[in-house]
Amino acid sequence: MDVRFSAEQRALRDSVVQVVDHLGPRTVAQLDDRERAAKLDAAVAAAGWRELRTAADDGAPWSTAVEAGIVAEELARGLADVSFLGPSLAADLRRLAGAPASVAPDTVAFASDLGGPTRGDDGPVAVDTAGIATALVIVPAAGGYTLAAVDIPDGGGGVDLTRPTVPVAASMARPTPVATDATIDDEDLTRWTALGLALTCADLVGAMRGATELTVTYASEREQFGTPVGSFQAVQHLLADAAVHTEGSRTAALHAAWAADALPPADALAAAAEAKAYCARAARAVCEIAIQVHGGIGNTWECMAHVFLRRAVLSTDLFGGIGTNLARVLEHHGIGHLGDGGADGLR
Repeated sequence: MDVRFSAEQRALRDSVVQVVDHLGPRTVAQLDDRERAAKLDAAVAAAGWRELRTAADDGAPWSTAVEAGIVAEELARGLADVSFLGPSLAADLRRLAGAPASVAPDTVAFASDLGGPTRGDDGPVAVDTAGIATALVIVPAAGGYTLAAVDIPDGGGGVDLTRPTVPVAASMARPTPVATDATIDDEDLTRWTALGLALTCADLVGAMRGATELTVTYASEREQFGTPVGSFQAVQHLLADAAVHTEGSRTAALHAAWAADALPPADALAAAAEAKAYCARAARAVCEIAIQVHGGIGNTWECMAHVFLRRAVLSTDLFGGIGTNLARVLEHHGIGHLGDGGADGLR
């Protein structure tokens, strides 16, 4: 694969940067600014970024997972409180099922542990629900799976302050079938899972970049003993570690995004799972470094450092964390397993 961005990909990245830098939240208090959030949502809708994975005339997505990952990364870098991941995954599900594109953006209902899409599990939740009214559910059927839509109740919350999650258990009793004559087979679902892992990796990379940028700025301005704390060797070592974690994760995430479309489904899933295990571990370390360098203020409402950590926690849990994805890699290569409790111990 060629890791260099094309001119079109660079232009896409620059356009997302402009929108996020202009309309994204700069303080925790701005997360409650509904007028700003509405303008951000309108800008994302007008740009058509949530439709990147909808079907073109030949049935292929309009854009590759690399382009979708570019958008996901920059939105996370700016802590953009707008739905993107959920609608992108829903659009790809509709494409795989041969279903028409949704008139309004929808998202996906996940199992209660967020490790995968719900198939009637207890306590399902819709993710990334800002401005979204319906969530897609994968329904087992003869020869594969079909899609149904359920209503998303008002409200929402969860650990991530920028992307709410909403329980949809009550709506599961009255799902609405999504019109299609086709079904999603196991290979389709495997490739879709690889896409989901790749996009969560991109989101984690963006959160790492944003947290590091915030922390470098703080360390250059905050003084102790008349000297910027960024001049202290211990702080420099922490920030160097954050930079290394971030760059390594970016490389892994780019490969996962390329693989989601270019490799056979099983290989794409293994590549994405490997990247997710790496990015999830790195994101936790980088976000904790950000909070540590900020000191006591890093975990207060006066600082955005913990908001990056909160976002990283949700992206880590979606489609499974470190242990779950290491197990996927081991299974793919047939070289063993983590054993009882191994996945939980590595999350």
